[in-house]
Amino acid sequence: MPKVTVEGMGSFEVTPGKRLLSALLENGVDMLHRCGGNAKCTTCRVSFLRGEPTMRTEAELQRLTDKQEDLGLRLSCQISCEADMELRTLLRFSESGLDDPGPEPLPTIQPEPVWIKRE
Repeated sequence: MPKVTVEGMGSFEVTPGKRLLSALLENGVDMLHRCGGNAKCTTCRVSFLRGEPTMRTEAELQRLTDKQEDLGLRLSCQISCEADMELRTLLRFSESGLDDPGPEPLPTIQPEPVWIKRE
């Protein structure tokens, strides 16, 4: 099973293929996800320290490009846990001042993923 390590929080094992955003939320990481994990808001951004996946969705690339934020950042809602990874979270609900982190994300990557190799 893949192991996810979150800087400053520790590590946990994840079922292969689980959506990274869901894995983080299920393991006590209070990630923001204002759009509900649909690659629209970029509040679930993470940066990888090791093990960054080589595949990304077209929706992730488009959203980060539109926001001019494709500087080594990734959207946790668009990542499938397939191998060990070590990452840093960027926006936590507890630090946001908002009333809620966002709607409950679906268990599968939304919109339906079209996978492309990360350049």
